[in-house]
Amino acid sequence: MFRIFLVGVLLAFSRPALAQEAGGAPAAPAASDRLPTAAFARLPFMERPELSPDGEHVAGLFGIQGQQAIAMIAVRGGAKPTIIAVPDQTEIDWLQWVGDDNIIVGLRALLPVETDNWYIQRLIAINRSTGKVTRLLWDLGGQDTADVVWVPTDGSTEILVAGQNSIYSGVDFWPAVYRVNVVTGRKRTEVNGRDSIMDWGADHLGRVRYGIGYRDQAMKSTLIYRSDGKSSFRSINSASLRDDESLSIPFVFTPDTDHGLVYDETDDGRTVIAEIDLPTGRKVRIAHELEKADIEGAIRSLDKSRLLGFHTSDDAQPVRWIDPVMAGHQATLDATSPKSRVRIVSFSQDLSKLLVLVSTPDNPGLYFHYDAGTGTLSKLASANEAIGSKRLSRAKLVQYKARDGLEIEGVLTLPRGRDPRNLPFIVMPHGGPWGHDTLTYDYWTQLLAERGYAVLQPNFRGSTGYGEAFLKAGQGQMGFAMQDDVTDGVKWAVAEGIADPKRVCIVGASYGGYAAMWGIAKDPDLYRCAISINGVSNLRREVNDFGNSFRSRLYRDQWQKMTPDFAAVSPINAVDRIKTPLLLVHGKKDVTVDHVQSAKMYSAMTKAGKKTEFVSIPLADHYFTREADRLTLLTSIESFLARHNPPD
Repeated sequence: MFRIFLVGVLLAFSRPALAQEAGGAPAAPAASDRLPTAAFARLPFMERPELSPDGEHVAGLFGIQGQQAIAMIAVRGGAKPTIIAVPDQTEIDWLQWVGDDNIIVGLRALLPVETDNWYIQRLIAINRSTGKVTRLLWDLGGQDTADVVWVPTDGSTEILVAGQNSIYSGVDFWPAVYRVNVVTGRKRTEVNGRDSIMDWGADHLGRVRYGIGYRDQAMKSTLIYRSDGKSSFRSINSASLRDDESLSIPFVFTPDTDHGLVYDETDDGRTVIAEIDLPTGRKVRIAHELEKADIEGAIRSLDKSRLLGFHTSDDAQPVRWIDPVMAGHQATLDATSPKSRVRIVSFSQDLSKLLVLVSTPDNPGLYFHYDAGTGTLSKLASANEAIGSKRLSRAKLVQYKARDGLEIEGVLTLPRGRDPRNLPFIVMPHGGPWGHDTLTYDYWTQLLAERGYAVLQPNFRGSTGYGEAFLKAGQGQMGFAMQDDVTDGVKWAVAEGIADPKRVCIVGASYGGYAAMWGIAKDPDLYRCAISINGVSNLRREVNDFGNSFRSRLYRDQWQKMTPDFAAVSPINAVDRIKTPLLLVHGKKDVTVDHVQSAKMYSAMTKAGKKTEFVSIPLADHYFTREADRLTLLTSIESFLARHNPPD
């Protein structure tokens, strides 16, 4: 019965893809069939969703009346949801359940402190039944009081949180670990602050076992450790971050031993999971590795006592489950929807209930709740109700060679219903630059494809997901070979007959916005226009360690390794070379890249008599988490491209 129901639901989602393959390219959408811009601007039904330990409720950031709100909903319906507005000028870093009745939420804001703007982290708890919001450790006077060290899974409500009590040098600057009740807010000290120790870690029993020290002047990190929760700490390892060394930080402790699982690097640069003897640093074994891909993150049981699986850089299999129960769930779900990606987003404590997203690169997907005990799969919602299960433009991974022979991978999206030759073309470098684009649904890309553009998202050198050597190939190359990789992607598309060389624009956000501006300065004859969204125009110290980070010297050093001369590759210093129109879009509430970056670029372009437009969005943040702001953004992009690089 379960098998029939599951196949019926999921294959209904997959069937349009099968029809397209059998009949070739889908028919061109009639004007009346083209989705409006507002459909792409619709906020996702939910983001960062987490199942409660009993699997009966979902917490996350929900799109409600055009804005994101923190909410907890019953997966089986009936009960009234608990909804809490996101505080103004605040970003949600993460959220997590504490038992089945409470969640904790990490908040981040950029606030004036003395003569500068600082990132401030705070923690709140929300009760599902009452909706009561409790501030946790808000009586502390430090910059970061929201570093959660441990959360119980036995139904109790006391968590461990590390927090600073002062912004000034001294004993209170170094965070102590507090035992905090999420219902009452009461606290007591578990571990006192210790000179130079900025981060603490605990095992699955709630015993604080290690601390991570850091000295910004020397850019040196240290690891202190103890075998239990009572004995004295001792230093067991150190690393020079200036020399790209790293500490081996355990994320799972082997019971009744001093062994732990850590991330390690092989001789050929692959990231693996190793088991080490913590006091000595001796490698016991490589516990898990992939032959041609990196392990990118561990998936642990809710109590953090064991490894269930891990995320990978292999797009064909982005998650590998080592737990047989989870592997069985994944295999069952995959078999029922072979043309879709079935992602287990979250799971209950006993692994019997799952939150599942079924999606494709040409559709944002459908959310389901799977109960393995009863064999039922229930649809919760479409990720985007305005699109539903409609299939949009197909995407695929492509490879091309950069001018120095380095292999570059990218995501190519071709507009549905159009001959994939001589198309108007958009190259869209990703942000970061430490990140990468994957073969998943992207609402910007799909809007552009819906309007008739082919879109290439190149994973230029310096991107993550392709091994340490590829990552380090970006060092010293920001504005140089990193930008050439983007250019070479355009030239590849032209040579393949995909792109019309006279109708190419470059669009990007954050670092991608920088690359868009620098692209029209470095290669002014290649592009017909450019769009920078929340982009960096002036690579300077106050951008690269924005927010008065404790690790400002380290972050500045990391950026300086990316290019030998900030000024030489800053778009604001190369305005005279720019020939093509530039659209600048920036949210005034952006706490990641200062709004002034676009304002000053607009001023410089205007003063030089260059064609430029500036859309300043008063309430938009870096991620456009308000629907009205997304609509303004997408409408501005669409209108600018229609005037300067029309699709027809």
